[in-house]
Amino acid sequence: MAVILIVEDDPDNQELVTRFLKRDGHSVLHAEDGEAGVRVARAHLPALIVMDLGLPGMDGLEAARRIRSTPETAHIPIVALTAATESDSVFKAAEVGIDDYETKPVIYQRLIRKIEGLVKAKRPVV
Repeated sequence: MAVILIVEDDPDNQELVTRFLKRDGHSVLHAEDGEAGVRVARAHLPALIVMDLGLPGMDGLEAARRIRSTPETAHIPIVALTAATESDSVFKAAEVGIDDYETKPVIYQRLIRKIEGLVKAKRPVV
């Protein structure tokens, strides 16, 4: 299927999303903070990034901004994963180029539908 980068500082959340994605046949990369997320995205060019917004150090919004700032990574779809549900957070996520938004606790079926839709939409037509 696809290589997906999970940028998440909470080990339990990271493990849960990883299990979901691997069960559906995806390969998973990990980063525990925004800076590492940007580095891994640039090094591996995943098909999609699941980005926690409340990361230590560089937050998910700034990491997304940096990913969007380089031509090599600007096209990678990003799904924000966060406990914040305020409309301001949704607006800020969209403002930096995040493609979709999912709240915690994660509802797997809804998250995987978003991921599959974005991965399929970004696949080159052969």
